[in-house]
Amino acid sequence: MKIDPEKPADLPVQIASAIRDAIVAGELIVDQRLPSEAELAEQFNVSRPTVREALKRLAAQSLIRTQRGATGGAFVNRISFEEAYSQQITTSTLLLSMNAVSFETACEARYALERACAPLSAQRRTSDHLATMRAEIHRQSQPGLTDEAFCASDVAFHRALVDGAGNPVMSYQLAGAVEAMQPLMNMITFTARDRARIVAMHTDIADAMETQDADGVARGLSALERETQQLALNAIAARKAAKGKASA
Repeated sequence: MKIDPEKPADLPVQIASAIRDAIVAGELIVDQRLPSEAELAEQFNVSRPTVREALKRLAAQSLIRTQRGATGGAFVNRISFEEAYSQQITTSTLLLSMNAVSFETACEARYALERACAPLSAQRRTSDHLATMRAEIHRQSQPGLTDEAFCASDVAFHRALVDGAGNPVMSYQLAGAVEAMQPLMNMITFTARDRARIVAMHTDIADAMETQDADGVARGLSALERETQQLALNAIAARKAAKGKASA
C-alpha cells in the first residue's frame, strides 16, 4: 500500500484509498484485523491523527468496524447489499441534483432498468412480493392519502417488483433508480397525476406478475413510463404558463 507524500493535504484520503484497494484486491480479507494506528503511521510515514482520519473515512463507508478491549482494533467489515443501499441512493440523488439531469433522461433510465428485471421478477416473485404490491395498490386507492404518502407507496410498490427478481446485485443496482429517481419523478408530477389511472396501471402490472407474464409486466411498465413522461410535460408546460402570466 503506497501513497504520494508530495500531496500532504490528501494524505487521509490516500491512506483510505490504499486500504480500500487492498480490501478490494483481497489482500485484506473480511474480519481481518488491520495494523494498529501506530503501525499504519509508521508504514505510511505519517502522524497517528492522519491515520485516524483515514480510518474514520473507511468506517463511514462501512468498510471497517472498530472494537474496543484487549482484542479490539479495526477490522475489515463484511458489507451486505442491504447496508449498501443507502449509499447507492445518496449517490444517485446527488448525481441527479448536481448534474441537472433532465426529467426525461431520469425517467427513461429508471424504467429501462426496471423493465430489464421484469422477466426475472415475473419468474421468481414470491407470495410476499405480490402481497406487498397488492397492499400498496390498496393503500394508493384510499381517498385520504396525502401526496407524500402516495409517493412513498409508489416507491414501495416498485421496490417489491424489483426485489421480486431475487437477485441482490440487481436490487442494489436498481436501488438508486427506484429510491432516488422515483421520488424525484413523483414530486414533479404528483399534482397532475390521475391516481385512479396510476392504480389501474399498478394493478395490471401486479396481475401480470401473479400470472408470471413477463411481457405483460414490461408492457405495464412501458405504459407507466409514457404516462409519467406525459404528466411531466403537462406539469412543466403549466408552470411555464403560470410564470408567463405572473411576469406579464
